[in-house]
Amino acid sequence: MFDGQGQFTLGVEEEFQIVDPETRELKSYISRILEDGKAILEERIKEEMHQSVVETGTGICKDVKDVRREVIELRSALDQLARKNGLRIVAASTHPISDWKVQEITEHDRYKTIVDDLQDVARGNLIWGLHVHVGITDKDVAIALANQVRYFLPHILALSTSSPFWIGRKTGLKSTRCEVFKQFPRTGIPDYFFSWSDFDSYVQLLVKTGCIDNGKKIWWDVRPHPIFPTVEVRVCDIPTRLDDTVALAALIQAVMVKLYIIHRQNMSWRNYSRALIEENKWRAVRYGLDGKLIDFGKRTEVDTRALIRELLEFVDEAVEICGSRDEINRIHQILDEGTSADRQLKVYEESGHDMKAVVDHLIAETTMGLPSSQPSAAASAAR
Repeated sequence: MFDGQGQFTLGVEEEFQIVDPETRELKSYISRILEDGKAILEERIKEEMHQSVVETGTGICKDVKDVRREVIELRSALDQLARKNGLRIVAASTHPISDWKVQEITEHDRYKTIVDDLQDVARGNLIWGLHVHVGITDKDVAIALANQVRYFLPHILALSTSSPFWIGRKTGLKSTRCEVFKQFPRTGIPDYFFSWSDFDSYVQLLVKTGCIDNGKKIWWDVRPHPIFPTVEVRVCDIPTRLDDTVALAALIQAVMVKLYIIHRQNMSWRNYSRALIEENKWRAVRYGLDGKLIDFGKRTEVDTRALIRELLEFVDEAVEICGSRDEINRIHQILDEGTSADRQLKVYEESGHDMKAVVDHLIAETTMGLPSSQPSAAASAAR
């Protein structure tokens, strides 16, 4: 099934908040952390546009067991680097309290260009995400699978939600991140492309007309990567628990493998328009797992959890092939227990709407399962 070197390998990028455990506010500190971090993690740690954001990325992982090992290693090392500087890391797609208007922008030509181009749209993009790369070595196969996986992106988003707050407010959304990010151009669910040539012509037209200087400025929820031989799924909020990151990587891999099996049989998942898939994405943004998605084949609403359980049945063959049964079992637990957004909202209600208690909760959960993790004093006091 995995014919060809690099087929269905995984790469995982996680973006983290840098937080002061005393004030619970974001701290613009990435340049200092990078000084020590590069010596330890080399190219697996990097800065982002805001100084309060740090990104880690695994190497090429042959399976989800490799992903787990690397995610644990990276979170552990980053946690230790932050603690060395009196800070903490948080995995959540928005910060409950901090305001984007007081955040420092990283000094880098790439980010300067983006801010000059997008202005406050870029400055206000204070969000964090999870990106999962799946190795697909044939470009036309990559486009075919990217087209088909679009249908399942709202299901995957609903399992990842971790951003119910924005600048001290409960927004009423489970993924505020998605609504912030949609202000950027070239985001959201992409259109259908007939072939790699069709996609490449689109990219080259944007480059020729000065819209972008390279394909990395296409920020869709799924995209063929402009450099690596991967399809990159970018729809997810960043899960707070590392187990959930690994589980989502396993699910995304299984979906891609199942679609490839169908592709090899000269079949494909039915194509639905971007407009229809965006309707389901909005429902995932608003309600997470607690709402309903549209089953476009049956032309009816269906409980989101029920549709995701159908998705798990659909990919069961691929789960066996990938050897990711344990990780997929965690998806069933998320369906039963809820996501980070659900847990944050519960802490918010039970604490009498105390946003600092939510931050303490996030600090503690971000390092759950790490061998060297110790709860912060603030988090211990909150419990």
